[in-house]
Amino acid sequence: MTRPAETRQRIIAAVLRIIGDDGVAGVTNRRIAQEAGVSLGSVTYHFATQQDLLRESLRHFVTEETRRFADLATQNETVCADLDQVAELVGQVAEATGTDSERIAPYELYLHAGRDPELRAAAAECFAAYDKLAETVLASIGVKDADQVAGAVVGMVMGLKLRALATGTHTDDLVNGLLTLAKGALKE
Repeated sequence: MTRPAETRQRIIAAVLRIIGDDGVAGVTNRRIAQEAGVSLGSVTYHFATQQDLLRESLRHFVTEETRRFADLATQNETVCADLDQVAELVGQVAEATGTDSERIAPYELYLHAGRDPELRAAAAECFAAYDKLAETVLASIGVKDADQVAGAVVGMVMGLKLRALATGTHTDDLVNGLLTLAKGALKE
């Protein structure tokens, strides 16, 4: 017998896959039930509305990303002593956030957050984790005012990652762009 928490997680995972494959418009209760391997009643039992589904899906993603990026920030507080190490870390992060449908889903949800104030708080948590990792890495290599530069770096990473997702290109552009930005920041 499946526990309620397990059913809920299967539903959320299905929502993220569906959003990644077909966008927010592709999310229907029937499709979620089929994708998650649960009854239609389970979907409506766990999530009263589509907005609840979207919010919880983004919150789930945010929780996982925040944990992952907080761990990376902690692991790399003293590890990134030079730009080569930063490039390696950025490459690892970029590759870990591949191009599968579940990695496309957050972009869809971030856009949806622009329309849904309740999603904005969850999106802000995720961006705060991204900023913290960027700040930690930038500070470790000697970038002045790393806290002020971090948001721009995160914006660039997100933009280049979106570009890679949209065009099917690799993460080399992302790594090279960040290295160029970091070298410029270190010259000051």
